[in-house]
Amino acid sequence: MTAIKVYDEIINFIAEGTTPEKVIAFRPSAEAQKRAEELLYKEKNQSLTPEEKSELDYFMVIEHLMRMAKARAYQLLAAS
Repeated sequence: MTAIKVYDEIINFIAEGTTPEKVIAFRPSAEAQKRAEELLYKEKNQSLTPEEKSELDYFMVIEHLMRMAKARAYQLLAAS
């Protein structure tokens, strides 16, 4: 799986329209989770190629973005 495919998952999620509940429930695909775990394991126990490091960096940005979106979704639900 490439970082572009992970971005595609997020882009599709947003483009399909969403609600705070859907944001909170969103989970990456099993394939994306497995790839992130592989990269994290390799980073800790071996070494990453420059391409793998870039891919892991993309994962981390996406992870942060989704955490922030989920936090905001919880705030929106609490306010309503």
